[in-house]
Amino acid sequence: MDNAVASVIRDTAAASNEGRMHFGQVVGALLGAGIESYSVDYRARRTTYYLPTGETLTVDHPDVDVTIGQDFSAEGIKAAILGAQRGELMYPQFKHLSQLAGCIGYTVWLIGRHVSYFGRRGEVHIEPFPN
Repeated sequence: MDNAVASVIRDTAAASNEGRMHFGQVVGALLGAGIESYSVDYRARRTTYYLPTGETLTVDHPDVDVTIGQDFSAEGIKAAILGAQRGELMYPQFKHLSQLAGCIGYTVWLIGRHVSYFGRRGEVHIEPFPN
């Protein structure tokens, strides 16, 4: 993988995890670097980024404690999404709320313009990007 692309991924991941970058900024930076999707795994505490060439880069999360609710709540996830879209929540708060809502991870389909959120029993909530 090109060093510049890897650097964008790592810098974007760090800024997002530290609450310094909104989701829209993350999307713009990753699309600009040629990333087509990325998958966040809360349980394994890592995110894998995918390029159209088949190359991947996995970045570990700095999380110390992960508390994921037993029951999947699409309503709880939607509330966290709306808070982030309104600029009321940054990623650290979004992560906490989505985990409490039973989300074990999600895939951001950058070129498909939607996110698929997953529960531990195979539940899925699909959220299109706002226009």
